[in-house]
Amino acid sequence: MSHRKFEHPRHGSLGFLPRKRASRHRGKVKAFPRDDPAKPCRLTAFLGYKAGMTHIVREVEKPGSKLHKKETCEAVTVIEAPPMIVVGVVGYVKTPRGLRSLSTVWAQHLSEEVKRRFYKNWCKSKKKAFTKYSKKYESEDGKKDIHAQLEKMKKYCSVIRVLAHTQIRKMKGLKQKKAHLMEIQVNGGDAAKKVDYAYSFFEKQIPVDAVFQKDEMIDIIGVTKGKGYEGVVTRWGVTRLPRKTHRGLRKVACIGAWHPARVSFTVARAGQNGYHHRTELNKKIYKLGKSGQESHNAMTEFDRTEKDITPMGGFPHYGVVKDDFLLIKGCCVGPKKRVVTLRQSLLKQTSRLAMEDIKLKFIDTSSKFGHGRFQTTQEKAKYYGRLKA
Repeated sequence: MSHRKFEHPRHGSLGFLPRKRASRHRGKVKAFPRDDPAKPCRLTAFLGYKAGMTHIVREVEKPGSKLHKKETCEAVTVIEAPPMIVVGVVGYVKTPRGLRSLSTVWAQHLSEEVKRRFYKNWCKSKKKAFTKYSKKYESEDGKKDIHAQLEKMKKYCSVIRVLAHTQIRKMKGLKQKKAHLMEIQVNGGDAAKKVDYAYSFFEKQIPVDAVFQKDEMIDIIGVTKGKGYEGVVTRWGVTRLPRKTHRGLRKVACIGAWHPARVSFTVARAGQNGYHHRTELNKKIYKLGKSGQESHNAMTEFDRTEKDITPMGGFPHYGVVKDDFLLIKGCCVGPKKRVVTLRQSLLKQTSRLAMEDIKLKFIDTSSKFGHGRFQTTQEKAKYYGRLKA
């Protein structure tokens, strides 16, 4: 007998087929928010790196709920997001078959970390990328050519995206030196304003708070944690067979009828699990931390202990968060150090959950390696007193 929708639903969703390894490591934005020319120009996405998780205590503001005016403890994820650098602009024209790129203009100076992105083996290469292109900015003819390309974009293009890369050298938790490069759509204003806006940011840094604000709902796009080759019980959640089963019990008992004499694609089979491309909607930003400012600390109005956002002993498998960061409610895809794409929400957020103003009472900074008892090293030293030399 087949599955029924409610009393015996099928195991695992077919909406995510094929369950194979993602072709790209960095999450791809497949849809940007809808453009409104009446609004001022703004960027719609950003890149960050997952550092780890902790928990917070806050007071719930939800009239009518049993939790109203009561404290709740919630899990949060810290995503480190140093400022991104804009190095180019791409213009797209709309065709009956979708968007087609018309032209790309690059900045004059590109840092070594982004040049590494264009090479498979940087140390053995001659490192000649963009040497001829940057000379365009030195001659009059070259400048005219670049200006002509920008004018062409203003005239014909309907979608303008900037090419921006992360400053991966600022990430102390990562050994990687090759920056992640992505296209970020510019929304608001007409095409001419968009091109001028993008061009004005060439070789400049864009901080994360220029794209996102506290209490905003965002979407997180990334590649999940890889688990390798796994069986049907783990991969699809099918029921184990009885203990006495001959030749193993973590199996599917019948993989189909005699006819059609093929195995249907809807049957659960063993194979790759994890390292899939996924988009998670509606993650609320609880805090925006700017490096060098008080917001980078884990202090709140109620807890005035001077402590940094990094827990004692650092985030396991990551290290110390030194740059700007976001505090996101709940979990997010991927392991530590994984690059995640943060995108503005595609929907008009109206729910009470989205509109709620978050006031954090306490951010936990106890050690995440074992059972952390102390919030700071001073607190630990005070408790233990002077230890033997």
